[in-house]
Amino acid sequence: MDKKFYQMSTDERIEILDASQETQEILKQMSLDKDIANNLIENQISEIELPLGVAQNFIVNHHSYQVPMATEEPSVIAAASNGAKIAGDFKAVVEQRLMRGQIVFYEVKQSSDIIEKIQESHTEILRKAENVYPSIITRGGGLREVSTRNFSKEKFLSVDFKIDVKDAMGANIVNSILEGISELFREWFPEENILFSILSNYATESLVTAQCTIPVEHLSKIGNGREVAEKIVQASRFSKIDPYRAATHNKGIMNGINAVVLATGNDTRAIASGIHAFAAQKGSYQGLGKWELKENELYGELTVPLPVATVGGGIKILPKAQAALEILHVNKAEELAELIAAVGLAQNLAALRALVSEGIQRGHMSLQSRSLAMAVGAEADEIAILSAQLRQDKIMNQQIAEELLKKIRNKKAH
Repeated sequence: MDKKFYQMSTDERIEILDASQETQEILKQMSLDKDIANNLIENQISEIELPLGVAQNFIVNHHSYQVPMATEEPSVIAAASNGAKIAGDFKAVVEQRLMRGQIVFYEVKQSSDIIEKIQESHTEILRKAENVYPSIITRGGGLREVSTRNFSKEKFLSVDFKIDVKDAMGANIVNSILEGISELFREWFPEENILFSILSNYATESLVTAQCTIPVEHLSKIGNGREVAEKIVQASRFSKIDPYRAATHNKGIMNGINAVVLATGNDTRAIASGIHAFAAQKGSYQGLGKWELKENELYGELTVPLPVATVGGGIKILPKAQAALEILHVNKAEELAELIAAVGLAQNLAALRALVSEGIQRGHMSLQSRSLAMAVGAEADEIAILSAQLRQDKIMNQQIAEELLKKIRNKKAH
């Protein structure tokens, strides 16, 4: 009997793919332990590598950090480091750290009866949650609040649960508790229909705020720091009214946030979905963060939902994630969230400052030249030589890079 794809070994899966022998050999080259990789995801055939770098100059709540960041994009780490140097000491605070889960009823017949019963039975619901997941109670967490949101026109009712998951990502904890309470609800409301029970990634109970205050003279090397500050404020304002600008504005912030989330083994998709939903909380998609000029200082503030973790999920399984946390010297989820929010604010500062002064391309393309050099086939010492030549030209593209590389090699040949 032929094996199904998921039953095959990794090498067997690679061999039946429509790939050249060279590609197959590339796929078989791995640094992650093969047993870990094969058991972490389904139908595993290899791994994908991303550079892991370290952002410098970060001081958050008077603590200094070397910040691991995983990204393929040139200039991200340099910009974060530069933004942190300009900003100085960030202040950051986690307002609270709870995860929200939902049990949703559909085609509701008597929403008032469901709501009344839930309000009367708070103690019993708490007891059920404790019995379903006692280990989180032992660690000081557990169910904290139960509320309802009635979508009466559409005949939906959402019962919302706010749960303290301590330093874990929390998805398994929340979903297990919800499944247990769903059994209770089916006993109480046999005539009603439960649609699903699931955690929400819109983590409005895990908000983090990072702030910085910068003397305007720190914003320019040539003495027009106040003008730069004023333009940063205007650029921030425009991101609140134009969704086309807001998307790029927030992408810059996420350059930093995603890079640290990924480096520490956290869930980039969950964090991104929650942050982008938060950016649209007022009914339109807006730029995150706020920049204001107060006398001779530029004040920046960024508030985002960041339910990151230091335990659970892939964090304890992936060796590089553990290495990143060791470099950070962070073991509490709140501290990691505060740091990541500061990275997002630093990234925003660096991007806006470049955008309204020398222009975003100057610094970005300077670093991009190395990637372009490698993309056209430059090797070893050719990369540095070609990168330097590309930076001297006003126009930088693949055709020019190929022509310059040809000249470099002709010169070496002679």
